[in-house]
Amino acid sequence: MLKLATIGVYGFDGDSFLERLRQADVRLLFDVRQRRGVRGPDYAWANSLRLQAALAEAGIGYRHHRELAPTTELRHLQYAEDDRQGVGKRSRRELAAEYTRRYTAEILGPADLDPIVAELPSGGSATLFCVERDPEACHRSLVAQRLAEQHHLTIEHLRPL
Repeated sequence: MLKLATIGVYGFDGDSFLERLRQADVRLLFDVRQRRGVRGPDYAWANSLRLQAALAEAGIGYRHHRELAPTTELRHLQYAEDDRQGVGKRSRRELAAEYTRRYTAEILGPADLDPIVAELPSGGSATLFCVERDPEACHRSLVAQRLAEQHHLTIEHLRPL
């Protein structure tokens, strides 16, 4: 059975991120961010060019699937719900119901996930990559769930140790 992981940026530094990928035998990373940068010096390692260089050095492939990223409008919908609940982006624990509904209808519904499945390595695994620490707080969990349902993949959510 093919395996797929998910992983975020928050809670890792560059070295621990790569180590976590090694532990999970990740061979290919699917970046599902719209903007491939992270603010702040603690996460500069996750900005696209630095990340791609580190992955290449570690022998891990990189693909950007922007079509799976939430639109700016959807991100702002989630931020408004975060503000309403008084939670910060880095401490969010779950996605807003309206965000989930709209992301599923507007992005995930029309998305063709077959190219992702076709790229999955036969040995090791691949991972969906975004920013949030917890998969429940990130759209990558919705993509992973859809892939599991439609293509019978085994999903593992990688978190900082």
